[in-house]
Amino acid sequence: MELTVTNVPAARSKPQHKSIYGFVLVVSLFFLWALTANLLPILIPHLKKACRLNILQSSLIDSAYWIAYFIIALPAGMVMKRFGYKKAIITGLLLAAAGAFLFYPAAESRSFSFFLIALFILAAGMTFLETSANPFITVLGDPDTAAQRLNFAQAFNGLGAFMASMFLSKLMIGKEVKTASELSLLSPQALDHYYSLLFHRVKLPYLMIGIVLVLVALLFLITKFSDDHKESKETSLPAHKLVIRQEPNLFMGIITQFFYVGAQVCVSSFFILYATTVSGLKEYDATNYLGLLLLGFMLGRYVGTFLLRYVGAGKLLCLYAMINVMLMLFIVFAGGKQAIWAFVGVEFFMSIMYPTIFSLSIKNLGRNTPIASSYMVMAIIGGAVFPPLLGYLSDVSGSIQTAYIIPLLCFIPITYFGWRQMRITN
Repeated sequence: MELTVTNVPAARSKPQHKSIYGFVLVVSLFFLWALTANLLPILIPHLKKACRLNILQSSLIDSAYWIAYFIIALPAGMVMKRFGYKKAIITGLLLAAAGAFLFYPAAESRSFSFFLIALFILAAGMTFLETSANPFITVLGDPDTAAQRLNFAQAFNGLGAFMASMFLSKLMIGKEVKTASELSLLSPQALDHYYSLLFHRVKLPYLMIGIVLVLVALLFLITKFSDDHKESKETSLPAHKLVIRQEPNLFMGIITQFFYVGAQVCVSSFFILYATTVSGLKEYDATNYLGLLLLGFMLGRYVGTFLLRYVGAGKLLCLYAMINVMLMLFIVFAGGKQAIWAFVGVEFFMSIMYPTIFSLSIKNLGRNTPIASSYMVMAIIGGAVFPPLLGYLSDVSGSIQTAYIIPLLCFIPITYFGWRQMRITN
């Protein structure tokens, strides 16, 4: 590998400075991929109107994005192992930037299929980043505190999510959004102008993201990280053959991550639809509440990182998952405006789940950590599988509230995994 942060003596201030700078650059990736992933809850209702889709069709936006993680994760892991972290990260940043820039011609063509292709390419680049950054953070120190370090880095992912929902979303969804009854009163020319405006609003956020991704790629390219020679030597060591069935903890972790990502994507992606149809909010106002949700997610990461210093990772994961089961029961069976606060709670208690499941699953795998990380990233396909199920159930039942039983069920295996980790620790 070409990028590393190592413990060095205090006297070697310059190498230490380089190590800290490298660590900061890697942590910044957690912020960046959150910008794209957390624009999806805004993009779904927006393209649903612009492309005149039903809920099931709009859920394909999630599927196009998250299925890339399943397809690209292993190739990304191979690139990371063969060429090192630095080159894998640069590849991911440039690939993601290309996908972001494709949103401009997609909006010009008004083609939903074009948007799905752009999303897939964008997510393919993000897959490189997640495959590289997550295992890198876990091996920076004591394996027993890997969950704490990963939660710390993932806290910046929460910050990116908050920025996307509170600020970038406003560039996409304006106050001029019209209801179906208002659209029926427009002339054909005015209606075409309205849809043209909807497509136009998609361009700027993704152009901005593309430019930032290219700039960060240039920073990685021109930066010489400390101990590059040592990193490359370590990655050249052969790994033992990894048979998932012979690693029950990894196997259970992959399944659990599959359900977790499905739950996370469903909860946030359809929140605006839930808030406007069940809780009675206007779409523009719902984006503010989505920002509140993701603020809770970000704060949950910081609180979780602190609690993990005193509470076992498995125990905290089990407790948080049980709380989310109860909150989801309220969302599905009670609803109303009070359900908005239940959503905030769900996001808060979801915050530690991905990094905690990730770090517990790849713990003590040694040189097999990169390939195990690829398998864990492949589990993100849950974000492509469960949203269409929720969309189909919503279309069939006529109730987005009822359809939220899908993420409710997803939290049950997460609870079991946390309980199982408690038993392993004991």
